Formats: sequence, C-alpha cells, structure tokens
Amino acid sequence: MATFRFIALEKTLSRKVEEVHYPSNKVSDYFGSMTFNQSVMHEYLTEEAFRAVMKAIDQGESIERKAVDQVASAMKAWAISKGATHYTHWFHPLTGSTAEKHDAFINPLSSGLALEHFQGNELIQQEPDASSFPSGGIRSTFEARGYTAWDPTSPAFILDNTLCIPTIFISYTGESLDYKTPLLKSVAALDNIASQICRFFDKNVTKVYPTLGWEQEYFLVDEALYAARPDLILTGKTVFGHASAKDQQLSDHYFGTINDRALAFMQDIEIEVH
Repeated sequence: MATFRFIALEKTLSRKVEEVHYPSNKVSDYFGSMTFNQSVMHEYLTEEAFRAVMKAIDQGESIERKAVDQVASAMKAWAISKGATHYTHWFHPLTGSTAEKHDAFINPLSSGLALEHFQGNELIQQEPDASSFPSGGIRSTFEARGYTAWDPTSPAFILDNTLCIPTIFISYTGESLDYKTPLLKSVAALDNIASQICRFFDKNVTKVYPTLGWEQEYFLVDEALYAARPDLILTGKTVFGHASAKDQQLSDHYFGTINDRALAFMQDIEIEVH
C-alpha cells in the first residue's frame, strides 16, 4: 500500500493543467443549448401540443396521447439535429446514483435498412429490470417489474450522443423506488399549502415554486490518489488515515488562491452545466 501511494503521488505531481476552451465569449450563446426547454418546444411543437405540455408542467394536467406523440417526434428531431443517436429514461434509484436504460433511435426494416423511430409510448414509459435496485424491503428480489415514467416538469437534455429523458421510477404496484417521486410529492404539497398562505396577501398567486440550494463546499481528489484509497472507493468517505499537516487552524484557506488544476476543473464543469 505504501508503494502504491508513492506511485499515486508521483502520477498526481506529474499531471499537467488542462487548457479549457469556452464555446463562446458570451454564456448566453450556449446556455441551455442541449436542453429541450420551452424555447425549443415552441419551435418544434404545434401550439396545441405546446399548451398541453405547459399545462402538465404548471397545473399537473394529463397530456393527451396525440400531444405525447407530437412531443416524442419533436424530441427525436431536435435530438438528432444535435447529434444524438440514442435515448434513455434517466432516473434516480435508491443507490445514490443515476441509472439509464439506453435504446437506439433506429428501427430495422425488412429491406435491410433502418429508420429513425421514437413514439409517444416509448417516451412516457419503459420497463427496466428493477430486481437489483434497492426497495427498502417492500418486495422480494424476484419481483423484478419496475416502470420508469416520463416527468414533463424536468426538461430532457442531451449528454454526449444520448437524449436523456428525466423520469420517475416505481414498482408495478405503485411504490416509489427512487428519490425523485417523493421529491415531486413534496413539491406538490408545498405548492398547495404555500399558495393558500400567499393568497392571504395576494389573491393573484396561483403557484409557488420551491428552490434548492446546493452545498458550496466540495472536495477534489486526484484519480490516482482516489484509486489508492479503498475507503473512498467503497464508501465515498474517509474511514482511515490521519489529518493533514496543515489544516484549517488559521482559516487562511478561505478566499485563498485556487490551484490551477482545480480552477480548470471548475471552468470545465461550468461549461457543462451551462
């Protein structure tokens, strides 16, 4: 293990700073360019289908099958124009990570050719194997059926060459098997109660949107050093080891100089999230 750590330190110290190139000098030129947002929907959908989706987002109304087919066709056309070749139902099982079931847009033809294909039934629901995902003990492992269902309140987006469709994940008997379903229920409950309270002060309030604040601290660990720590790999936490020689005693790390590699990481992730 000691030799392994020396090798990891050598690799870490030999790494060079990656140069980050911004797509444009103006963030507004590329902000949300890989997201199927309202602007894109207005461009690709008919007015009737656009209103149906917006009612589902704002009021929780169901979308008619005709409109769902139009949304699926629009998503496919937009995604292919952005270089996407696959689509996936993107969900958050109780593993603490995301999960995806990828499918290609193509549909083989009897002539030996293929045609891009994506319809409403493929958008609204998929059936991944749920037997290996945590369920909190509510069912046996062999009861494998689970369903992902499209969540129109979160916009679809493209990651690499894949159209990611945000979904919820439930069992065939309707129990929540993910983190998002309870979140959506909480959002709806807050909206209901908070709207009633707000109407005491302003009768025109119809909806309340909760927001989520991200933690401002995070820890960056070089990949080589990470690979040398079984505790980080297995648990994501530091279980053994001792404190560093220089810690936070003087609080001189606050608003301090940012390491060049850390700054490059921050710039790179900023581009991706935009």
